[in-house]
Amino acid sequence: MEMIYRQNYTITPLHVDALGRVKPSILLYFAQEIAGEHCLQLGTDWDSLQKVHLFWALIRTKVEVTKLPTIGQTITVETWPMPATRTAYPRCTVGYDENGNECFKIIALWVLMDMENRSMVLPGKSGIDVPGVLRGTEPDAPRAIPAQNCTETTPRMVGFGELDRNLHMNNTKYLDWVMDLLDLEFHRANSIREFTICYLSEARHGQKIDLSYSLSEEGIFQVDGHREKTDVSGEKERIFAAKLQF
Repeated sequence: MEMIYRQNYTITPLHVDALGRVKPSILLYFAQEIAGEHCLQLGTDWDSLQKVHLFWALIRTKVEVTKLPTIGQTITVETWPMPATRTAYPRCTVGYDENGNECFKIIALWVLMDMENRSMVLPGKSGIDVPGVLRGTEPDAPRAIPAQNCTETTPRMVGFGELDRNLHMNNTKYLDWVMDLLDLEFHRANSIREFTICYLSEARHGQKIDLSYSLSEEGIFQVDGHREKTDVSGEKERIFAAKLQF
């Protein structure tokens, strides 16, 4: 059983933005896909977990970007599970260019969820054992993003094409929403250096999410996603938060 799993990806037109750079959401996609392939080898893939009424859910992820890959490049991505904590299964993912230079580094906190009641199952009670590896190069785990008063708000609706097999909005799609809030000229002049996303509640098909956002003079862009609570009229609950450094 290989605890450090590697795979090559060639950057195609589907992976890049209008400026020819890999979309930040595609970095999350690569991390998600290679983690899925590795879980298949480890016997903890979606189909195996479904048999015991569990599924993986991402609660936080942090990405450090050295240089965004560009169209035509082939990158090598490697991933490994870290030792489980009391509540989560951390996983590290690193991407390298053709010369072995690091392009990006990702640390993600995954949890197991009960498929029936959508509640989190702690590692010690899940019956799922994932051996962990520590290489000493892993970044610090992502922290919570405190809510703040943002200056702008715009609504988005969760569409069919944004859902995954768990019937909630896929984790990569949130970042596409976030990047769409910044205009073309901003993206021309700035490249992303680091970002953290916290997933606080499932976003389901047809739900309206209000995106509140603010850009600081230091180039820090924060976005909070809220929706109206179904049980209390007029009140809202926080669905996700993102913090980006340009």
